[in-house]
Amino acid sequence: MTSLDELATEQANPNTSDIDLQDTFGVLERINAEDQHVARAVRAALPSLARAVDLALERWRRGGRVVLFGAGTSGRLAMLDAAELPPTFDVSPDRYLARMAGGPTAFLRAVEGAEDDRAGGAAAAADLRAEDVAFGIAASGRTPWVLGALEAAGAIGAARIGLACVPKPELGDYVDVCIAVDTGPEAIAGSTRMKAGTAQKLVLNAFSTALMVRLGKVYGNLMVDVQATNAKLRRRATRLVSEVANIDADRATAALDDAHGSVKIAIAAVRLGISAAEAAERLAEADGQLRVVLGEA
Repeated sequence: MTSLDELATEQANPNTSDIDLQDTFGVLERINAEDQHVARAVRAALPSLARAVDLALERWRRGGRVVLFGAGTSGRLAMLDAAELPPTFDVSPDRYLARMAGGPTAFLRAVEGAEDDRAGGAAAAADLRAEDVAFGIAASGRTPWVLGALEAAGAIGAARIGLACVPKPELGDYVDVCIAVDTGPEAIAGSTRMKAGTAQKLVLNAFSTALMVRLGKVYGNLMVDVQATNAKLRRRATRLVSEVANIDADRATAALDDAHGSVKIAIAAVRLGISAAEAAERLAEADGQLRVVLGEA
């Protein structure tokens, strides 16, 4: 395994070697200057990211799950990504989920040594099936818990994706698609919650959003599978139906009531002049693709 001391993320950054001598604005300016490199590093990894999305799409359509594995900051970002998909895209939490070294309690309080437990990572992936996707996330690309999960997933036959923030990560040998985002030395040496964490957040956002777009959960750039579970989201749902179906808010609210809160069903029913029940049937036949139902695909 690559020595931790040799990793780019562990090196001292010459651009911030005097950061402790700066005033508050100067400290922030140095951090921000380093942050500018992150988006460019993510863009360089887009070809690999696209392959990862297509791999997950194929497995998802076979009924598979996407299961994210990470430790520390990587695990917390994975859990955040998984938690936000159900209300945004009406995704079952059983289909897109995250597992973290040390268990859920490690989200709020670090569980020391958990990331070094390779057998623990393997145990966390023991229930995967061949149609699933294991997505391992490790800034260093060498976290034992994550490698254990990926190794176990491969033995089961699951597809495997890896995300790391070094040029040639160890986990590249354990995955079908490796997303290597070279973020370089951190502003504070070794603090991968900074640039590496930002890069991981960008990649996870892009990965899950692109997957949802390809699954038809977005119409134009509108989240038409949103779950209207609070006042803000109910207002958003009404606005979506009103905008796409070109009707006023009162009619949109009534259409949503008939559709039991489903934005897609309400839009299809109004646009095609059919009942909510028939709109639901047509959407089911079109695998949820609203453009297909509306004859726009």
